[in-house]
Amino acid sequence: MKKLHLGTQAFQVINGLVLVLVSVVTIYPFLNVLAISLNDSLDSMKGGITFFPREFTLDNYVVILQHPQLLSAARMTLLRTVTGWAFSLFCTSMLAYVLSKRYLIGYKFINTAFVLAMFLNAGLIPTFMLYKQLGLNNTFAVYILPSAIGIFNMVLLRNAFDALPDSLEESAKIDGANDLFIFFRIILPLAGPTLATVSLFLAVWQWNAWTDTLYYTNSESLETLQYLLMKIIRQTEAVQFSARIRVQDKVARTVTSDSVKMAITIVTTVPILCVYPFVQRYFVSGITLGAVKG
Repeated sequence: MKKLHLGTQAFQVINGLVLVLVSVVTIYPFLNVLAISLNDSLDSMKGGITFFPREFTLDNYVVILQHPQLLSAARMTLLRTVTGWAFSLFCTSMLAYVLSKRYLIGYKFINTAFVLAMFLNAGLIPTFMLYKQLGLNNTFAVYILPSAIGIFNMVLLRNAFDALPDSLEESAKIDGANDLFIFFRIILPLAGPTLATVSLFLAVWQWNAWTDTLYYTNSESLETLQYLLMKIIRQTEAVQFSARIRVQDKVARTVTSDSVKMAITIVTTVPILCVYPFVQRYFVSGITLGAVKG
């Protein structure tokens, strides 16, 4: 076995220490939040909790899970996440494919107009009035249609499509393939890692969104999980230490708004974290661009 140079060994040691440090800095806040969420609320006020709870309790989670609207809000969030992700990915990728064609009439102007739209915003009141005129307010469509096109995601996909060789399309068209066949059977598979990244961005955004529920809906049936948990936080902050729950042994216990916040953070974070292991393999895989017949 070849002996490594002293400088190489030192680099590997330093690199390993840096990676360990970054891992600790990244993981510790999540473990600390989890420990506080599982700790007695009054005991948590003393501070000093690190990785493990001092006085284990599930009271903070009982406050959340016993809410009568929790299941309906969770279903609504899941529905908008899946529907919004699929619809937005389809629309954004189709637009990106069109805008990646440099022979498109007005190519530079159209792309510049879309990029400028990333930095310009009409504001809340004009947006509310527009949604009202379109009949989107207080409907499920307000979660889906306004987010159908994401400019940042479109730019990512456009660059990925633009990096593919034109020979792929030319070869496919010679064989009689139309644009839809080329897009779905050739372009999208080759842009798999970029699609996976954009898919994750879309899913996380849809899962975490709650301001659109606050501004554009007033029906309990349209309340999302994040909006409902936000209301629970405000309720616990309003009543402070008077928020009480009864557990199975019928003993009244007290929870604080800070402990409920930690529990809510875990409830909203864990489901979306479960998506990462399934998408991670696409981040590290490359794109094969050499599949052109000679």
